[in-house]
Amino acid sequence: MDRLEVAHRRLHNQHLSGPPLPDPGAVVRHLGASQAQEYAMARWSLGQRTTGADDAAVQALLDSGAILRTHALRATWHFVAPEDVRWIQALTGPRVRQLSRYYERQSGIDEELVDRATAAIAEALQGGNHLTRTEVQDALARAGIEASGIRLAYLLMAAELAAVVVSGVLRGKQRTYALLDERVPPTPALDPDEALAELTRRYFVSHGPATVKDFSWWSSLTLTQVRRGLALVGETLTSVEVDGITYWFAPAQAPRRDPSPTVHVLQGYDEYGVAYTEGRSALNIADLRIAPANTNQVIQPLVLDSQVVGWWRRVVERAEIVAEPHLAVALDDAQMRALRASFDRLAAFVGVPVRVELDS
Repeated sequence: MDRLEVAHRRLHNQHLSGPPLPDPGAVVRHLGASQAQEYAMARWSLGQRTTGADDAAVQALLDSGAILRTHALRATWHFVAPEDVRWIQALTGPRVRQLSRYYERQSGIDEELVDRATAAIAEALQGGNHLTRTEVQDALARAGIEASGIRLAYLLMAAELAAVVVSGVLRGKQRTYALLDERVPPTPALDPDEALAELTRRYFVSHGPATVKDFSWWSSLTLTQVRRGLALVGETLTSVEVDGITYWFAPAQAPRRDPSPTVHVLQGYDEYGVAYTEGRSALNIADLRIAPANTNQVIQPLVLDSQVVGWWRRVVERAEIVAEPHLAVALDDAQMRALRASFDRLAAFVGVPVRVELDS
């Protein structure tokens, strides 16, 4: 195995290539969780791994609670399946809180305040109330808790990580919060080792080949926990060394690659890009300079036959979306057609024309 095969296996295991998954909920369950920081484009990450699911269908699943959006794994938003949310938060939530302690202290947050705020939020949401962020802030104020900006964000995140609060229905253009216990039926509990084994298996089956450090970054688990997880799953996973790095994955023959050229238009936080640290070089073997120099912006990658070859900017206008690709390589006619076909698929998903404007 070489790094190119690592990349193609990831494409296949994440269902960006090969057979699509049956629906967006199956995508979330397969991945374990899918980063959902940029809400509109995060829905595209689910849709492009299925056939026939458009943006409205994904939003309907979120409104019904068939897919949840919450802070999990790291201090950022993820889509999570209802049946998984409790055990994922029990396993990783304490670690995310630990990693957030510095920022909580900077905002004057201690455990006593977290407990008071979580109780006040839960009381306000009780009875099927789905409240916007502003309405949650008002409920906290009535309970004598001043919370705005970063302070409010960390108090809400603490309630999410404790599996008390989760996403509610979309109200107009505003997202809401709901009580998790009112949103999700009771689910069988997993003991700590069962949860660790399941998350370990889920990550490496769906994201592999990946490294121990990759999984530690993705899950916020310690390296010691990750190594224990690998021991717990045993022969379910195997490993290989490539260029001095050990990659773990589910044993399988190398997948059939999609016809070349194939282009994937990804959102900036798609799992194909953000789920790796040590193993990220497999996505850019040529070591191309993708983003402008001296920038820390999150790029929306353009992937050609498993390799990142550029990024694109999305501009939403009244009747269309303008896509501005910025390429680090010159594309031939066939590759350009593949690029436009991928943007056509995005247009079909969002239900709005996408006009491609190439930089000169």
